[in-house]
Amino acid sequence: MSHSYIVYIDESGDDGLAKFRNPGASGGASHWLVIGACIVRASRDLELVTLRDSIKSECAPQKQGRSIHFKDFNHNQKRRAAQIISGKPVRFAVVAGLKTAPEASVFAAKNQLYFYLTRYLIERVSWLCRDLRPLVREGDGRAKIIFSRRGGLSYDGFKEYLRRLRDSPETSVHWPTIDIEAVEAQDHSRKAGLQIADCGVSAVAAALEKDVYGNVEGTYIRELAGNIYNRNGNYLSYGLKLLPNIEKAHLDPAQTEILLRFR
Repeated sequence: MSHSYIVYIDESGDDGLAKFRNPGASGGASHWLVIGACIVRASRDLELVTLRDSIKSECAPQKQGRSIHFKDFNHNQKRRAAQIISGKPVRFAVVAGLKTAPEASVFAAKNQLYFYLTRYLIERVSWLCRDLRPLVREGDGRAKIIFSRRGGLSYDGFKEYLRRLRDSPETSVHWPTIDIEAVEAQDHSRKAGLQIADCGVSAVAAALEKDVYGNVEGTYIRELAGNIYNRNGNYLSYGLKLLPNIEKAHLDPAQTEILLRFR
């Protein structure tokens, strides 16, 4: 039987744990690594092509090819892209790790922080797929996971990581919804779903990662609020997971104001 859901995973930020960038300076590592998923019914997967094309036609009509990158848009185009996605039959779940937090220093090995954050993302994806199953009767109830290809990351290694998690009591993943063996990676340009995931993840990252002027932007995430996984208005335990949590992350007033709307 076919999958019930397709899950597209992308990221914003990098793995660097030193030489963080500062406002007014170029270069340096991001303060946040944000990893997120765009979840869609498998039966509606092709609708993401139309959705991507709508964003392209309105926000980047002169750009060659069909692929889009949120980072290439200006502020108005980013807001419009979020508005186009808003209300469409896709959901987002995002996990954001603050790399300057003291506890982040233990993730020094290559891809260790990426795997750790993705573990929490898979948990939330599995809960959403479980929650939606009464409404999504087609397919076998499982999700096919497609990563945006990332240099230096072994996806066979990631599948083995998931198998180890499955065999341990350390996570709250609802494993019946996750097809570990179907995990794969594709180039960003080949899958419209990866480009929609990029828009969602980047919208959240913009609310956390300061730009060259030291500012954050909450417009995009607010436009997408209805598409972010939540339960009874509780986002921060579900579709907007922060590590450390909002109380321990020592956010500045602008970041806090944005996120408190999602408690």
